[in-house]
Formats: sequence, C-alpha cells, structure tokens
Amino acid sequence: MAIYHFVYFVLKRRKTMAGCALMAGVMLLYLTAVVHRNAASGYDGPAEQTPYFVKSYKCINNTCIFRKVPSTEKENNGLDGSIDVCRLTCGRYGSLWPKPTVDTTIGKSVIEFGIDNVKFDTSKMADQLSREYMSEASQVFISSLKKLCIPNCVSNAITPIISITTSNPFDYIKLTTNESYSLKINTEGNSLFINIEAKTVYGARNGLETLRQLVATYGSSLSEKKLVMASDVQISDRPMYAYRGFMLDTARHYFPMSTIKRHIDAMAHSKLNVFHWHATDSHSFPLDLPSAPLMSKYGAYSPDEKYSFQEIKDLLRYALVRGVRIIIEIDSPAHAGNGWQWGKEFGFGDMAVCVDKGPWRKYCVQPPCGQLNPINTNTYKWLGKIYKDLIKLLPKGEAFHMGGDEVALNCWNTTTEITDWMKNNNLSLDEEGYLNLWSQFHTNSLTEYDKEVGDDNSDIIVWSSGLTEPEIIEKYLDKKRYTVEAWEGSNIPVELVKLGYKVIIALKDVYYLDHGFWYPTNYHTWKQIYDNRIPKVDNPNLLLGAETCMWSEYVDDNAVDSKVWPRAAALAERLWSNPTTNAQSAEYRFLQHRERLVSLGLKADTVTPEWCYFHEGMCTL
Repeated sequence: MAIYHFVYFVLKRRKTMAGCALMAGVMLLYLTAVVHRNAASGYDGPAEQTPYFVKSYKCINNTCIFRKVPSTEKENNGLDGSIDVCRLTCGRYGSLWPKPTVDTTIGKSVIEFGIDNVKFDTSKMADQLSREYMSEASQVFISSLKKLCIPNCVSNAITPIISITTSNPFDYIKLTTNESYSLKINTEGNSLFINIEAKTVYGARNGLETLRQLVATYGSSLSEKKLVMASDVQISDRPMYAYRGFMLDTARHYFPMSTIKRHIDAMAHSKLNVFHWHATDSHSFPLDLPSAPLMSKYGAYSPDEKYSFQEIKDLLRYALVRGVRIIIEIDSPAHAGNGWQWGKEFGFGDMAVCVDKGPWRKYCVQPPCGQLNPINTNTYKWLGKIYKDLIKLLPKGEAFHMGGDEVALNCWNTTTEITDWMKNNNLSLDEEGYLNLWSQFHTNSLTEYDKEVGDDNSDIIVWSSGLTEPEIIEKYLDKKRYTVEAWEGSNIPVELVKLGYKVIIALKDVYYLDHGFWYPTNYHTWKQIYDNRIPKVDNPNLLLGAETCMWSEYVDDNAVDSKVWPRAAALAERLWSNPTTNAQSAEYRFLQHRERLVSLGLKADTVTPEWCYFHEGMCTL
C-alpha cells in the first residue's frame, strides 16, 4: 500500500518523462525486494502450486515410523499412506486384539481383494446347524468389512475363499465350550485361500474375527478405498479363561436395545464372551414378562422404557451369533423395590419392604430403598413366575445370576412383620439370625428356580457379600450350586477357591467402570485394568475368569460408549492371553483396536493425543 501512495504522489506531481522514469525505477526496486523476500522464505510460486505434505508410514524394527512427504495431492493414496495397513503386519502380532496365545506368524506382505468376491465354503462343518450358524456369523463378518469401505471400496479380481472346518456338532456356548481355532492365509494366482479349523462354531467364529483384524484399507476417504489382507499368516489360538465378561446395569438408567446390541458387537470384536445383564434393581424393573406383567407396569420408568419378551429373545440370538452368552441377573433379596410394590393391592401382601423408605441411609445403600420380604410365600411364587419366563428363553443349563449383595439388615430389622415372624420361629434378632434368614431366602429361591427349570444342575451366581465370607460361606451356600462373583477384597477369590467354590472376579477397585465419576472413587485407566494380574489359585479350573462392570447411576445412553470402551477391551486381552508383559508393550495394538471399534460405530473414548497415535513409541513411558 505504501508503494502505491508513493507512485501516485510522483505521477501527480510530475507528469513528465522524468517522472515516468522515476516511477519505473521505484517499481523495479520494489519488485527486486519482493523477489529477495520470497526467496528467503522458500516461496517459489503461486499458492495453488505449493506441494502438500502428507503422511507416510514404514515398518522399521517392528514399529510403524511416521514421516511427512511432499505431494501434489492432499492425501497419500498409496499403501504407505495408511497407518492401518502398516500396523497390519508390523510386529509379531500386527494389530490383533487380543493377541493369540499358541503360535503367531504374520508375514510382511498384503494383497488387495474385493469385498464382493468373498466366498465361504462350509461343506466341512460338522452338521447343518453349524453351517446355518456360520452363515449368520459370516454375514456379520461381511457387514464389518463394509463399514471399512465407507463411502466405497473398489472392485478387485482377487477372490478370497474362506474354508471353515469344525468337528463338534452345534451346541450352545457354555463354560466348557472349546473356543480354540487355527487360521492360515496364503495366495495362489488370483485366489486368496483362508482356512479356519476349529472344534466348535464358536472357535470358528473367533477365527473369523481374527481374520477381520487382518484386513485394512488404504486410499482416499473422499472417494473409493482399497481393501487389503495380510497374505502370509499362520495362527493357532485359544483363550486362557472361559468367562470373559462385561456387565451392564439397565435398571438405574434404561438403555435402548440398539445400545445393548452395540456393546455386544464390541464384545464380539474383542473376543469377550459373556454379557452379564443386570436387568433389575430397586430403581426399576424394565423386563416385560408374560407371566408377571405387573412387574414392568409398576416398575418400568415409562411404557417406552422396557424390554419386551420378544426383544429379550431376539437379543439372545443376536449375542449367540457373535459368540456371546447372556447371563441375566434378577437382583434379590436386596436391590428390589419398584416393580414389586403392587402385591398388597392385589392380595399378595407386602412382597417387598422398605420400598422408597426414608431417610434412605438407614435402610439401604442408595435411594430408592427396597428389599424382598423373605417371610412372604408370595414373594417366591412371583419369583418363580419370573424365573419361568426367563428359563424359557435361555439355553438349557445356562447359568443364572440371583444377585445377593448388600442386604440391609436394618430394613428387615425395622419391619414388624419380619421381626415378629423371627421371634415366633426362634430366630435371634442379631446378625447371625438375619444371616440365617438371608440364607433361607436363597434356599427358597433356588427351590423355586429348580422347580421351574426342571433340574438342579444349573449354576447359580451370587455377588460376594456378608454371606460369602470365607469363614462362614460353607454354612450357608452349597459350593456345588453357587458361583461367587467377588467384587470386594483382593484375596477373597483365592480363599473361596481354596474352599472349592467357583469364582468370577469383578473387583471394584479395578474393574468397576463407573468409578472416577463419583466421590470418593478413582478412575481406572485401561492400563490399570490390563496390568492387573489374575491371581494364582490352588485349582485354576475354579477361577472362571473376570468381568468389567458398568453400573449406571452416573451414565445414560449419551455417554455409555465412551465410559466403557475401549477400557473393557483391556480386560479382553488379559483374559484371553493372560500376558506376562504389561500394557506398555500392548499400547499401539490397543490404540489400533480402539480405532477399529470406532469404525464399527462405537463412540469409544480416546486414550492418547492424536500426535502420539501417529508417532508410535514416542509417547510411551
């Protein structure tokens, strides 16, 4: 702007040849200065000719090394432009999560293929039911690949042929199910041969999930992408623990069925195999059951916030196809209130006591209070109806969770109907007397359950509590029937196994995912979950596994994904592989798995700055 004013001044004052010459000289000096300035700054042309700097990755010493390279395009559309492709074959385990346990060989080469060309050969599966199962599981596999191809993947002549072999006839997944598999990938001409061998369909499904994790894309995110698969792979794999769980509480907050299914998807892609559904609590009873419709009518938050009988049935099928068992929990005798309060009105007496009673701190651990009435025979009658409906849906012999934690003795002790009954039956009104009453409740409930199920072999799970203390548990609970889910006391699992009880670990100070969002609890990072070793016990067969738990007092559908994932996946590798190494050595596979969950539609939380994600190894401590 200054040179313009100067030239204007000269022309206005001197409209002569000398003025014109002076003007030309000034312009020449100005242009010379501009050239020198631009040369010093590295500028060598108009903005539209400036090269971009794009990402490039190369696997060096088992690490994907990041660098920026000049390009005329905004994106690096080559193979080296995809960190997903780099991590596919970089390092012993590539980007697999959880890492395999027996043998893993992943070559450095990848091969392009087209999603439309994928073929399945199930002719060597054990029976027709197995083939039908795998038909549905293969659709889940293809659907997950399509999510990588948004907006589209280019066609390719290479034909992947996935041959699946199983030896055991179809059965429902259980604790004793063999989930092992072997996977081989090799190429011949225009064909890509994938062989999955397993004892059961669930092992085969695990192999298919591993195959899914051996696939990535590269190319432009704005147009068409290209699918690639690791082309030289040999894996033998099996889980270390049979119970690899995640628990969701749908009673404090209601979650749509679509949300529950999304979490089961994430479990399947992480090889977690038990969805523990904490379905009811004192806050609400959202299960709409045909034999006990008043439970949800009085107990659901609204007519739109309940789960129909058909929805529950569909969810069990949905989970099974993804290799996930569903264990349903009807919490009792504590944590039961809303949904039970109609008994007196309909002539069944008080089936629950202390319902919504205050001040709540005197009668329960959190509002609203509510506890089943152990001396009312109608309480067991209606429990039986609930059990009957759910047993109809569950596979024969499936475990059932009866809750059993945090009984507030003061609730029973301040209920005249109960204290009078105890006096008349020569039970003392002290702690021992109430423990006897509590254990009698479990005996009566179990009798009702067995009557409905038609046998007495089903595993019954209860939370650890005052009734399961190692010093007294043998007096109250039969080790042949009860499995204890231990949530307090780090040494309790070891002591209970010594006594011969089956145990599931859900220690609140490690595995409670709601912690850190309310005082005085602490947040548990994925590294703390991963690094927590499963204790060594006298009889490893009795320590079934573990689970993370999302209690929903402080989370609803708006944030549940990010509070659960990817942290729940950290336990998945601990239970599948039980690694001797710590979280640091698994970090970049974990970060890649988090990206995988996001690509599948979960709003999984981030656990590192974006810069660290791209600069492998430069942020680990």
